[in-house]
Amino acid sequence: MSAIELPNHWKPRDYQTPLWRYMHGGGKRAIAIWPRRHGKDDLALHFTSCAAHERVGVYWHLLPQQNQARKAIWDAVNPHTGQRRIDDAFPRALRDTTREQDMMIRFKSGSSWQVIGSDNYDALVGTPPVGVVFSEWALSNPQAWSLIRPILAENGGWAIFITTPRGRNHAHRMFEMAQGSDEWFAERLTAADTGVFSEETLRNELAELISERGEEDGDAIYQQEYMTSFSAGLPGAYYAKIIDRLDQAGQITSVPHNPQRPVHTAWDLGSNDATAIWFVQKHGTGWAIIDYLAGTSAKIDYYVQEILAKPYTYGEHLMPHDADSETMLGSVKASAEGLGLKSIRVVPRTESVANDINEVRQVLPICYFDKEKTASGVDALRSYRRVWDEKLHAYRDRPLHDWASDPSDAFRTFAMGKPQELDDAWSKPIRRPARVV
Repeated sequence: MSAIELPNHWKPRDYQTPLWRYMHGGGKRAIAIWPRRHGKDDLALHFTSCAAHERVGVYWHLLPQQNQARKAIWDAVNPHTGQRRIDDAFPRALRDTTREQDMMIRFKSGSSWQVIGSDNYDALVGTPPVGVVFSEWALSNPQAWSLIRPILAENGGWAIFITTPRGRNHAHRMFEMAQGSDEWFAERLTAADTGVFSEETLRNELAELISERGEEDGDAIYQQEYMTSFSAGLPGAYYAKIIDRLDQAGQITSVPHNPQRPVHTAWDLGSNDATAIWFVQKHGTGWAIIDYLAGTSAKIDYYVQEILAKPYTYGEHLMPHDADSETMLGSVKASAEGLGLKSIRVVPRTESVANDINEVRQVLPICYFDKEKTASGVDALRSYRRVWDEKLHAYRDRPLHDWASDPSDAFRTFAMGKPQELDDAWSKPIRRPARVV
């Protein structure tokens, strides 16, 4: 059998060449904001194939959710070659084993590659990776990068983030940071820059999207997917427009802790031991959201310790209805009380999630969010959205369950169980950032 020269008859398109050369030149961090159908994953897969044969190690390709990982990467067929994408990038002659169920390939070189969902990022601990691709980064759980970043920093590994925008969330912040850093490659391309689609094709695509999704959603999807706009509205989002208005009004800013006020917490206890907690204080007739805590696969004692270690005097701790549920180890509420958390109030479950969401919409405009401490929580509120039914071509009357759900549900706990305090106990204004004229 003749030797295989990687990247196995594949070569980057002209607009892909700067990123390809950067990574092959030893680059460690890159974020590419490229339009739909511009070969983001194909470039990442072929680079990973080369990297896995230059340095023995573990390599990951992460999609937002596990079911997406199989559909978009593992089982996907390249329409240009008629082969599975993984067979194009990772020729079978280079493999030792291919594990279909785990979506993992072990190479004869000693390296391994696996495609996985970032929604279960806590399960990634184990053998540390030396190369990671975050595909659809704007839709992924940003806490996954928080876990992986120190691993790559320690072993000199690399990370590539590829995505189209989904509003001004964590992907937008990363892109802005990367643009100002000498340690990053940062590039944003639009379909008008690359020539992949003709002007007529783009016009037809916009018209079809508007026909399928309506004027507002169709245009927003087109602006995000083809014009890579961070400013386009997030289709189906519950709170994104409100959060944007808060940002424009200077209500996402520095929000200091007021020691004269009690701090209340609002919780959600999600699946797979995911927990999200907001820290709030009364501010005149509104609320100051001063802090945020979230994690997965941590027991209740971790969160209680983190809460009690903060320099706050606490009022109420608002927990969702399932905090009272009895298990073999007792309820979460009872466990937290046993660990020293006092004044816990369980907020009853209501009949309508839609009504609860409307209550959140009423509360958000009178909130001030600390820009630094609550950033990941605010990202989740921006990204919380309805389920789109492809068969019915309509939104379902329920939220999409993804990484944004737990933080948004925790804020719903706050909105439905708001602590009662006198409004005039503290009216010192929160200093808004100066506007640049």
